[in-house]
Order: sequence, then C-alpha cells, then structure tokens
Amino acid sequence: MCCFFLTPCLVLQAVLLLSSGADALQVIDGSVTVVQGDTAILPCKLRLTDSTEDLTQITWQRRTREKPSNDNFITVGPSQETRFVNGRDDRFKYIGNFNDKNATLQLSNVALKDEGSYTCIFTLFPSGNQKIEIPLKVIVPPFTSVKENLLTLGTEEVLFATCTAAGSKPPAEVRWLTGALGDKVRTTTNSIQYDNGMTTTVSSLFGVPTREINGQQVQCVISGDFLTKEISLPFNIQVSFSPTEVNISLISEDTFECVAEANPKAKYNWSRSGQPLLESAVKVEGAKLQLLSLTSGLNGLYRCKASNPHGSKHSQLYVHVASGTRSTAWTLFGLLVSLNVIGAAVWGFSKSEYFKKRYHLVSKDSKNGTNSQREILQEKDLNCLSRGSQLTAVESRNG
Repeated sequence: MCCFFLTPCLVLQAVLLLSSGADALQVIDGSVTVVQGDTAILPCKLRLTDSTEDLTQITWQRRTREKPSNDNFITVGPSQETRFVNGRDDRFKYIGNFNDKNATLQLSNVALKDEGSYTCIFTLFPSGNQKIEIPLKVIVPPFTSVKENLLTLGTEEVLFATCTAAGSKPPAEVRWLTGALGDKVRTTTNSIQYDNGMTTTVSSLFGVPTREINGQQVQCVISGDFLTKEISLPFNIQVSFSPTEVNISLISEDTFECVAEANPKAKYNWSRSGQPLLESAVKVEGAKLQLLSLTSGLNGLYRCKASNPHGSKHSQLYVHVASGTRSTAWTLFGLLVSLNVIGAAVWGFSKSEYFKKRYHLVSKDSKNGTNSQREILQEKDLNCLSRGSQLTAVESRNG
C-alpha cells in the first residue's frame, strides 16, 4: 500500500454557548477527522461563568457503526478515576483534567467501526447535565495496485492492464496518463460501494498489442480529497513476440554479430552445418562469432539461430578460406536465398578501395513455417584489412 501524507487528526473547533438568565457556560468541542490506524483526539472542555456550579461527573457516550445505539462507555469522577462502562476498551485514554473541567479523550488505533458520534456530558450541580456531540469521521486509504496482462502480438483489441484502488473511504479517483499513445488506447472505470461505506474503484486499459506499443510507459494515477499528493503507479507495456528478421553483420575485422528484434530478448546460438565448431579456430560469445585464425579448417556453413519462448528464426553465413596467395583481401557475398537459390550479389573490399553490399533476403518463421521475402539495400564503407590469405564469406538468411 502506498503512503499517504495526511494530518493524522483534523479538529474543527466550535463553541457552544448555553445560557439561562444571567448564568452561562461554554462547552468547547470539535469535529474530528482521522485516518484509519492513527490516533484521534476528542476535545471537550467546559467553561463556567457561574462559580456556584459544581462539576460532579464527566460521562462519555457513543453511537458508532459498531454500536448504533447510544452507549455509555466512560465516566470520570472528581478524583480523576476513569471507569469503563459496558466493556473495557484500552484504546481510549482520558487525557483531560477534571479540575479544569476538561473531558478530552484520546482514541488510538482508530478503526472504521469507531466512526460515529461521541457525546461529552458534564453533570453540574445544581443545574444538571450539559452535553455536546462530537462527530468522528474515519478516512480509509485504498490499497493500490496495477495488474498487467500477458500480451502477445496481435491485431485485435485486448485488455492491457487494470488499476485498482480497493477499500477506500471516501471513494478514490482513478485515471490513466497514456502520453504519446493517445487514441491508440482507451479506458473504462467502474466502482463498487460496500455497506460499510468503503468503495473499490477499478480502471481498465485496452488497446491493440503491436510492436510499436511495446515498451511504451503509461501511469495509473490515484487521487482523492484525503490525499495531499497523488499516487502514481507507472509501468511499461510489454508485448511479447518471436524474433523478427535475423541480421548478421561484420562488427570488426574478424568478428560477426547476429541481431534480431524480439520480446523477451532473443537468445542466440551459433552452429556449423555438418560438424562441430572448432574451438581452436572460432570463439563464440552469445550473438558474436569471432574467427581466430584464417585456415581452411574454417570452411563451411555457419548458422545463427535467434529464439525466445514464442518462436525462432535464423540466418546462415558461408565461410571459405583460400590459401596460397600473399595478396590481402576479404570478399563477402550477400546471397539471394529462397527455398531455391535465386541469385547472388557480391561486395568486397581490398586495400584503398571501398565497396557496397546488397542483400536480398528470405526469412522463415520456424514457429508457423511461413516465408517472408524482403529486399534490403545497405551501403557501408569498409577499410582495407591485411590478411595473408583470402576469405570468402557468403551470407544467407532463412527462418
């Protein structure tokens, strides 16, 4: 439950003037508002203007949610002795002074059942009883929470999350701050009021789970007259989806990296077709494949597989090292791949020259077995690399 910044006990003082001819007295009381669990002070003090009146007893009555009928529960005598009537409740403590005609009570650990009207009665001689009612209002802060639904990529509107302010008194206001999402989401709000005066308010957030919405932050804001500061519950919308197109890129002179968009994040696995990876020739760290030495032992087809619980995709890299030349060159072929080979385009780089590369890629979703073909044009300037052999790397992408 979130913290609330309230004045523990709010007392609205009032003065009741009672008069009978030339004789007069004043009973000072207060209307009290307190947060459940805090301590309430029930103030009541008598001011006599006639010195012939004697105070003989102070009596407290209550009419509450728990006890709807007037009920005497405390009396105080001239010796300041406090006596409980109709059952002892040690949460009540007399903190006044009989000689000062101060009947003030303290009630600790206030509960909703204590809400009601408290009557302070002064028994005077010879005039009789004088009394005043003191209303006690109990505020109950809500228990606040946001529950997020598990979302997967889709085209239909679904429930994103619910924000709840449960068991508050008075009712809380619940709303959403959706920022840049605007009309891409909508909200509904409903309240349930209980017989004990408490209310539960629930606000729901709806939208279509897309990749663009994934990661967007929204806030549930809870406010009310009983709060000096609004409660804000932020969270990021999470839309789960399988890895999208897998890209293999050259990130240094001897290292390739595999990258794919996915939620949750993809895990990467490098493998070599038909034979195990040579630990002496390559180094694998997550998505990265490093070629440690350029020998013919590297030759072969390498696959990078990106996967998460919702599916997987992969790309392939064919490496060929040709020995016997002292000229230095690397050549990387972008392969046009479908279920059959469509064609090939070549880019390479040698000393003091720059080349461009063009990929025509086919990716396959291993979860549903469908193919998706796209053409991507990438331009990169590549510096000359010095090697004592010639490397040919052919990249293909397939689901």
